[in-house]
Amino acid sequence: MTTLPHRTATALVIVDVQNDVMVGVHERQRVVDNIVALVSRARETSTPVIWVQHSAEKELRFGTDGWKILDALPVVPGDPIVHKKHGDAFEDTTLAEELAAAEAGHVVVAGAQTDFCVRSTLHGALVRGYDVTLVSDAHTTENLTEWGAPPPAQVIAHTNMYWNNQTAPGRTAVAVVTEKVTFGRPIP
Repeated sequence: MTTLPHRTATALVIVDVQNDVMVGVHERQRVVDNIVALVSRARETSTPVIWVQHSAEKELRFGTDGWKILDALPVVPGDPIVHKKHGDAFEDTTLAEELAAAEAGHVVVAGAQTDFCVRSTLHGALVRGYDVTLVSDAHTTENLTEWGAPPPAQVIAHTNMYWNNQTAPGRTAVAVVTEKVTFGRPIP
C-alpha cells in the first residue's frame, strides 16, 4: 500500500553486486545464487530488474574491472543500470525515474553491502513512499570486526530483524527469504 499514487508494480533492485565489493563477503556464493534465482523469477513475471552500480574515486573507480557487475549475474541489454556515488541509491541518481517509468511502488532489494548501501537504499525507498521488501538471504557484507563492527552474520541478522519491524504511514517494510519473495504487493 505504497503512498505513491497509481504505482501498482514491483521492481527488483540489485545493489552493488560488483567485483571489488564482493571480495571476501559473507556467504558470497549463496547470496549470488539467491540473486540469480530472484532475477530469474522476476523475469518470469515481467518484473523490472534494476541494477545499481557504485563508484568512488579511491576504491571503486568507474569503468575498472573491480567496478563491474559480477559476470555470474544475468544482466541483459535493456536492464536499467543506475550509477551512484552515495550509499542511498536514490541520491543523485536516476533510480526514482526508473521506478516511475516501471510504475513501481514496491521495491524488492538485494545486494551488498548490508551495513552501508543496502541499508541506506532501504531507508531511502521507505522515506520516499515505497513499500520495501528486503530479501533476507540475498544481501551480504564483509568482515569489519577490526573496526568494531559485529561479525557479518550478526550484521545481516540484525538488519533483517530491524527491517522486518520498520513502520511508516501507508507503507510496508518486510524481510523475507528468497523462496518467499513474490513480485506483487508486499506481505503485510
